Amino acid sequence: QVQLVESGGGLVQAGGSLRLSCAASGRIININEMSWYRQAPGKLRESVAGISRSYTTYYTGSVKGRFTISRDNAKKTVYLQMNNLTPEDTAVYYCNFDVYTGDKLSGHYWGQGTQVTVSS
Repeated sequence: QVQLVESGGGLVQAGGSLRLSCAASGRIININEMSWYRQAPGKLRESVAGISRSYTTYYTGSVKGRFTISRDNAKKTVYLQMNNLTPEDTAVYYCNFDVYTGDKLSGHYWGQGTQVTVSS
């Protein structure tokens, strides 16, 4: 079974930084897009950033210039470097991979979520 395990969340003061990681395991032939989502209390889950196999990136406007997404294909891992954090960034962050396994298990997979709390 494909599994995604996240790490790196925590409590930080406004203006601080965190680096999130998400690593996949299991029978995987290829990972297409790797992306990050977040969900704040009482809010809908929103897309934060994504990176393609060709290393094309996108960011939602509220994080552009502060967050950087990157990937390491050998480690099957995506990272999200978050700088100059604000309380509005407080949320549970989820990674999502578009995985090709060569069988019916191909598809999108979610990490378990990691809490990011930014205090003022």
